[in-house]
Amino acid sequence: MTITPESVKALLESGDFGDRLRAVNQMRQLDPAIAFDLIQIAATDSSVRVRYAAVSQLASLGSQNPDMALDLLQASLRDAEPDVQAVAADSIGALKLTAAYEDLKALYHRSTEWLVQFSIIAALGELGDPSSFDLLQEALGSTNELVRTAAIGSLGELGDPRAIPLLTAYATHPDWQIRHRVVQALGHFQTPEARTVLETMVSDDNSAVSQEAKLYL
Repeated sequence: MTITPESVKALLESGDFGDRLRAVNQMRQLDPAIAFDLIQIAATDSSVRVRYAAVSQLASLGSQNPDMALDLLQASLRDAEPDVQAVAADSIGALKLTAAYEDLKALYHRSTEWLVQFSIIAALGELGDPSSFDLLQEALGSTNELVRTAAIGSLGELGDPRAIPLLTAYATHPDWQIRHRVVQALGHFQTPEARTVLETMVSDDNSAVSQEAKLYL
């Protein structure tokens, strides 16, 4: 069966959420400009699975109209379902929509869902907004290890030299995966301070950490 804008729109108007979900998946085969027009319908669907699928596709389709994508994603951050909120944060990061930073910050403080907080902190690295430094520093104190790990990575991507002493504090963390992420984060900095820490991590007991440190020296 040939997939056309008309056939996809017909599925979107179906009373069966399975048809609507299939429509979202079929949009990948349409011209991006046409798919973007249709994805706006799916992004407000009554089914959380359809909304989730649609919002995740905005990560790529949103470049067709960043301003409209921003409006859609800001609305999705206020969705009742944490999964939709989380994927909206992912898409905002992918599209580098810095205008949504305050919305992400507000949701981070409002949400009690670790997945939402994790997605927001991970997205901030991609977003690259300098004002996110304080929130990333705050996230280092999270009780959730995955959120802390995401904060380490995003601080590296942000590239603010104030992060170096914060990251250094985790260079001897008992979890080798945390230390590995610290190496990757410090690799973003071309400073004597970062290099000094990386030189010490070359002698790490874990081979993955030591090998990664060598790559950045």
